[in-house]
Amino acid sequence: MTLLRAVPSALALGAVALFAAGCAATPGADAPTSSGAPSDTATPPYADAVNEVEVAWLDGGRAFAVLTWGSSSCAPVLGDVASSDRGVRVTLAASAEKACTDDLVPRALMVPVPDGVDVTRGVEVEVVHGERTESADLDALAEAAQGQTEYTPSAGWFDDEGIVLLTWGSSSCPPVVNDVQSTDAGATVTFQEVDGVCTMDLAPRVTPILLPQEAADGAFELTLVGGGLDGTVAVHG
Repeated sequence: MTLLRAVPSALALGAVALFAAGCAATPGADAPTSSGAPSDTATPPYADAVNEVEVAWLDGGRAFAVLTWGSSSCAPVLGDVASSDRGVRVTLAASAEKACTDDLVPRALMVPVPDGVDVTRGVEVEVVHGERTESADLDALAEAAQGQTEYTPSAGWFDDEGIVLLTWGSSSCPPVVNDVQSTDAGATVTFQEVDGVCTMDLAPRVTPILLPQEAADGAFELTLVGGGLDGTVAVHG
């Protein structure tokens, strides 16, 4: 498989207008965590771990995910998105939250590809967050997606053991991962069942998934179980 790497590479996450992001902390994360209790003295959103980014194609190249690491309660939000000489420039805005949990999780934003960007030539993504600017590369796709989205799940690699999953459904009931079991050829992801009333909109929900082990090169497939998401999704990248 071809992994989509941040520059510089390390462990390291939406959408504009009608695009809404869903982000859930996943089990099996190697990143250190704490009790997660909110604190007024918690690290500000842009000082925690937003110093490197990862990217992954979604929806056949109509969009991509930007992944950062940091507090689950103070995830950055998507600001301006524009084409640039090298690809796409994405600006992240600070969370409105004043008190942040002191956990460390991947946060994902979905970014629609601006008109005029040639996804078959590879795309450099510049991510501006606060006073920092980081770059990450998206590999060239074999072909550009035709027409509008078909509202089907898609998934892409953002790290050796990290996948970002796009699903469509209620913006108020994003998927929440309960368990991940993986082999070299695939992973079974179990989600919490939906409990409560959900809005009747149809929005993109972007969920980072951390595998318990690194996958071998080759085809890889997610089997989704529960949460109204039962089915299979090939992981691209």
